[in-house]
Amino acid sequence: MNNRAPEIQLPPYARLTCILLSLVIIVYGLYVLQDTLVPLIFAVLFSTILYPLCHRLERWGVPRIGAITICILLALAVLYGFIYLVTNQIGNFTAEAPRLLKRGNQILDQVQRYADQHFNIDRQRVVLEARKYLNSSIQNAGAILTSTLLATTNTLSTIALLPLFIFFFLLYRDFFKSFFYKVLGHTRRTAVDSVFHQIYIVIKDYLVGLVLVIAVVGVLNTVGLLILGVEYAVFFGFFGAFMILLPYVGIAIGSILPALFTLGTDPNPLKALGVVGVFLFVQVLEGNFITPYIVGSKVSINPLAAIIVLIIWGQLWGLSGLILALPLTAILKVIFDSIDDLKPYGFLLGAAEKPRPPIRNIQELTEQLPERVRRIGQTKVKK
Repeated sequence: MNNRAPEIQLPPYARLTCILLSLVIIVYGLYVLQDTLVPLIFAVLFSTILYPLCHRLERWGVPRIGAITICILLALAVLYGFIYLVTNQIGNFTAEAPRLLKRGNQILDQVQRYADQHFNIDRQRVVLEARKYLNSSIQNAGAILTSTLLATTNTLSTIALLPLFIFFFLLYRDFFKSFFYKVLGHTRRTAVDSVFHQIYIVIKDYLVGLVLVIAVVGVLNTVGLLILGVEYAVFFGFFGAFMILLPYVGIAIGSILPALFTLGTDPNPLKALGVVGVFLFVQVLEGNFITPYIVGSKVSINPLAAIIVLIIWGQLWGLSGLILALPLTAILKVIFDSIDDLKPYGFLLGAAEKPRPPIRNIQELTEQLPERVRRIGQTKVKK
């Protein structure tokens, strides 16, 4: 006897309404739960990075808890070393403060003279406007300081929880897999394992590729700055490289700080323009050659979809959304490709395929048939 409830068939407008309402609820939930979801997603990504090392240690006979602890300690050591290097570089900038202030005052005097000569804006008016903005900033300093302290406290608490999240994700990875087996009980376990493996490959290749791209771009930025004779070239070069975490605009934004520093320490303004030119040239190389070659087609999201999801996730989660937009979209594409009803949406996110030339006669069809059969066979083998 079949005890399954009969499936309810809704009219198209009702189905569309339910889908739109579900999307609104999901987006609102993502926005409200941002402070909880963002660290969890980052913990999942970091767990993916540490998993190969953890798995290797377990194969060598190290208990799982010990292997996870070693991996987290190594990651914290690398993070501490990075923070130490950055802190030293920032500390060196304090020695440049007098020179930067002197150069800044010279530039301000030049701007004031130019405004007085061409726009009849006298110095007294500029001083009054500056004093007005200064008083306003002082009045709002309390609120700004309070919000900054709150944001810093939240950020530090989130960072402190990340190692704990990573520890439990690595410890209970088999438990979570069993949970999905139970939820997707009607689906074969081999199919579930295949989806998980594809998601793991996408995340791993994206993150490893991203690290390699940052290294290559950092070296190129540093070489360009050294050729121009810019001080602290290594720091500025890799600072701009890390801005790749903001796709498409990151390197351009990263060029602002070294350009301002160069403008403040060098009397020749053309050198500052040269700094911007170096970063823009590297960005062109990164977008058209470096990232496609290193990351490859593992994260095959077409540029239009990438720009749209960057805007959406950026509006939803701010800076964290911009960083997580591409890996999250790549994961969604893997899920869409594995579900028959959602495959068209996975196709929409993927790289655009070139249209096949039309077949004019039976002879062309006969010539193309073996090649098409071979491609279909390769696709099945990959799956």
